Amino acid sequence: MNMAIVVGHPWFGTAMGAVAAILLGLLAHRLGGLLLLRMTRHTPVLHAMVVKARVPAKVVVPLFLLQTTWQAAPDDLAWINSVRHLNGLLMIVSVTWLLVRIIAGFAQGVLDQHPVNVADNMGARRIHTQTRVISRIAMTLVIVIGAAMLLMTFPGARQVGASLLASAGVVGLIAGFAAKPVFSNMIAGLQLALTQPLRLDDVLIVEGEWGRVEEITSTYVVLQIWDERRLIIPLQYFIEKPFQNWTRNSAQIMGSVFFHVDYGMPLAPLREALTRIVHARPEWDGRFFNLVVSDTTDKTMQLRVLCTAASSGLAWDLRCAVREALIDFMQREYPQFLPRLRIEGDGDRPAMQPVQSGPA
Repeated sequence: MNMAIVVGHPWFGTAMGAVAAILLGLLAHRLGGLLLLRMTRHTPVLHAMVVKARVPAKVVVPLFLLQTTWQAAPDDLAWINSVRHLNGLLMIVSVTWLLVRIIAGFAQGVLDQHPVNVADNMGARRIHTQTRVISRIAMTLVIVIGAAMLLMTFPGARQVGASLLASAGVVGLIAGFAAKPVFSNMIAGLQLALTQPLRLDDVLIVEGEWGRVEEITSTYVVLQIWDERRLIIPLQYFIEKPFQNWTRNSAQIMGSVFFHVDYGMPLAPLREALTRIVHARPEWDGRFFNLVVSDTTDKTMQLRVLCTAASSGLAWDLRCAVREALIDFMQREYPQFLPRLRIEGDGDRPAMQPVQSGPA
């Protein structure tokens, strides 16, 4: 008797169809997933997309078949319209999730094909920057479109939005001003991804701070400062203001060391000492070094040492080592020619009195 009641219930046929749709969807997802994984195993980018999409696809496929079941059900069935609406909402959410995961899989596949942990990673860093920025912008757009589609399924929400825009144009003006930074940063992100004024792991000087580009998001750049601080900079900054990029075309860089000596200091011994120092340093890349008089004052002459290194970090270490070694050489061999203040004495020869040290 109870079985007859159950079989005779208006929802019985639709419920059985829904159960069959779920089982068929899970089976189709299982078989289709294995087939796609096998077909794309030699294509890293497509394979990464399939791997990333497996979990959301396990929800999308049954929901799609369920939606066809609800649409085939009689219109006079109790609560059928609410069930259709709920299933539609879940469909929009799951499809949005699926698209976001597909974009993430595409980005991951591209990044895996271009590792940055190699000696010459200039091209890889360029591709990483473009891929990360564009993929995040695409994800944001997909989520925004998905949210808009969710709202469009509610007639009340459409009416409220239309009445607000029709009755108060200032709301749209305020919204426009509020959204301006968001859209400006999105456009700036596209410009940065396409024109490449900076990339991941580039060495920048921003607002007087030296650091490496650690992360580029859809709205800001994270600069890792040399002392482990993090400087957060909006993308729009790099479009509107100048900044230094030490690794724009190549990671190789030329370091400089400046110091002052007395006019009596002979330059030939310094150049010989510099040659020994630079050739003994592992940071030097073998390209170039020299020592010249770059400026003079009424008390000292300024010497400039140039030396090259393969990266900005190595250049910094090389500059410190060269500066320390040359100062040590002068202290040992030519201490009388360290910076001094000249004072005329009473005799025929000028006296050398160590009154004040010049700049180091």
